[in-house]
Amino acid sequence: MNLAFRLSQAAVARPDLPASLAVNPQRARWLDWDHDGNIEVRSGKVEIGQGILTALAQIAAHELRLPLDRIRMRPVQTGLSPDEAVTSGSLSVQESGTAIRIVCAELRERLIARAAERWGVTPDACIARDGCVLSGEFSADYRDLDPRSLLEGEVSDASASSAVSSPLATSTPMVGQSAPRRDLPAKLSGQPAYLHDLKFPGMLHARVVRATMPGAKLLSLGDQSLTSFGNRVRLIRDGDFLAIASDREWLAIQAAERLAANVSWSQAELPFDHHTVGQWLCEQSPDSKVIAEHCPNVVESRVEAQPTLDSRYTKPFIAHASLMPSCAIARWTGQQLEVWTHTQGPYNLRADLALLFPDAEITVHHAEGAGCYGHNGADDVALDAALIARACNAPVRVLWSRRDEFIRAPLGSAMTMQIRAWMDGGRITRWEHEVWSAGHSLRPGRAPTPTLLAATEIASNWFEPREAVNAALAAGGGSERNAIPAYRFDALKVINHRVRNMPLRTSALRSLGAFGNVFAIESAIDDLASLAQQDPIAFRLAHLDHPRARRVLEVLAAHSNAASLHSAAADVAVGAGIGFAHYKNTGAWCAVAAQIEVAEEITVRRLTVVADLGLVINPDGARNQLEGGALQACSWTLLEAMRFDRAEGPLCTDWSGYPILTFSKQPQIDVVLIDAPNESPLGAGECAHGPTAAAIGNAVKQALGVRVRDLPLTRERLMAAINV
Repeated sequence: MNLAFRLSQAAVARPDLPASLAVNPQRARWLDWDHDGNIEVRSGKVEIGQGILTALAQIAAHELRLPLDRIRMRPVQTGLSPDEAVTSGSLSVQESGTAIRIVCAELRERLIARAAERWGVTPDACIARDGCVLSGEFSADYRDLDPRSLLEGEVSDASASSAVSSPLATSTPMVGQSAPRRDLPAKLSGQPAYLHDLKFPGMLHARVVRATMPGAKLLSLGDQSLTSFGNRVRLIRDGDFLAIASDREWLAIQAAERLAANVSWSQAELPFDHHTVGQWLCEQSPDSKVIAEHCPNVVESRVEAQPTLDSRYTKPFIAHASLMPSCAIARWTGQQLEVWTHTQGPYNLRADLALLFPDAEITVHHAEGAGCYGHNGADDVALDAALIARACNAPVRVLWSRRDEFIRAPLGSAMTMQIRAWMDGGRITRWEHEVWSAGHSLRPGRAPTPTLLAATEIASNWFEPREAVNAALAAGGGSERNAIPAYRFDALKVINHRVRNMPLRTSALRSLGAFGNVFAIESAIDDLASLAQQDPIAFRLAHLDHPRARRVLEVLAAHSNAASLHSAAADVAVGAGIGFAHYKNTGAWCAVAAQIEVAEEITVRRLTVVADLGLVINPDGARNQLEGGALQACSWTLLEAMRFDRAEGPLCTDWSGYPILTFSKQPQIDVVLIDAPNESPLGAGECAHGPTAAAIGNAVKQALGVRVRDLPLTRERLMAAINV
């Protein structure tokens, strides 16, 4: 998905290589050696809390036969690191890991070949171990073989298939072993570890003042309210873009709040609120596309008959709710612009900045910030910082407020899903799925005009707002992600309705449309299993062919024990449910079992997550990712929804208005990794979201005997379903 846009836009130098290498075939773009014998590995993927730099370091150490502590992972810097587009879609190990594995394996073989030539032996008589090449009585440290010169040129054709080694090819393999996260010690000990901690001489602090709704126009400024601050604060205005800068952060905050209270805006009303958005989506005139259809000439009498199930499901707008608000630092030196940001796509951001500053030489540095897991405000705040730094002629740090983070950052789009299914003899014969949603990608760097928020506000180089789009289904899709079920039916039709007139900014949020689609599909499958009076796992297995899909469900059945459910009190209902998906229909296989209690609210007591990730690079890291994904899905399923007023816009501006799952409500999570070392590695970050939501929804159905089809599964919705 991440490189699909890049590969489709222009011819690449090396189409014979995997995607990341096709765009970046030069070896020296990926690796470098220092004088101490350590190797610098440059990935185009960024650390956003998922532990990816540890896993990639393990891959490099494994292929180079080096201790892990001799691998240095360099943060992404445009112009130096390879361009791997965006870190998203659970593809970092698949894309960057594959590239690093090939480049490192080829360098290892070239080192062996050079040593063999020096000693007059064949390469087959040599081995690489612990940073040395060995052959009988001969031994040579890598440093003595001039490894940097072997990095010149491009990766060869044969390396992808012949140079890489299996996890067990060495006596001390790094791949497949748990290694401590390299990024955690500094974070856990409170050392400066984040972009927010960076300081530059003469740096100013800034805040941006915006209306509640995108597209608002500035009517009156009210800048007289800043008189009491004297010359300690500076007002920056460019069209409808307003900002305050000061050498003291607290003064910038106070002045921005004072100005915001005295600014007047003109903004349109929303055509919906949070109660009506699901129906509003279905009433629009969307771009509709059949994305899957087979056996359309099914017996007419079967099609004309009433479906066995005809149900509608909804998912609300969801905020990224980053724990640290978005932040960026910008510095101009003449026509050179440097930006430090926690963007997921440094090269993509640079492409959009170049549209706004066409005469500038731009470098984007990645520095860790909030784990965003989707397109939050990191790119928008980078442009804010660049605009203010240009106006002030000084380094500028812009930190969004909590309110900014909730109402300025793009949202995960609301969705409506309609499922109709026909059964005959206890089997599903025909399946129809429709989904209505805005696009799920507004990321920068993929269009001829920028998508950044301030680009639609400034007068100096103004651009029309862009609408969110969906990636091609072959690249993972957007709203249609996982709308095509993994199950086998005689007849199938899936339609995606992209709503183009969405008045709010929507973009990628972890798992994109898969969260809503899997929730809907697996809820329907469970109801059909009940109508067929079949066990829900057996019913699913009867409609699945793929052995890896069947295996995760069979392992889940062995590890989850619904019979152990019991209520501690007479007024507490208990339930168990399952969910399953093949993420993106190309990624990991995942099945989840949930055990819940229902009293005043739903409490998830236990989750069992079974996943087939192929070759697992770092088992601890994979378990952490699956646990984190399941916990985030719990929060989305039970609590999270952005609320709106037609006139006022977003109503959730802090944690009291937008609750998330707390530590006290965290369930016990058991993770089971399927052993598949001979399969290609697959990402773990997003595969558990949809199955977790479905498992919780199905457990509620078992506990209460009612189906709640609208997310989140709040007390109010439970009561409404019970009282129907």
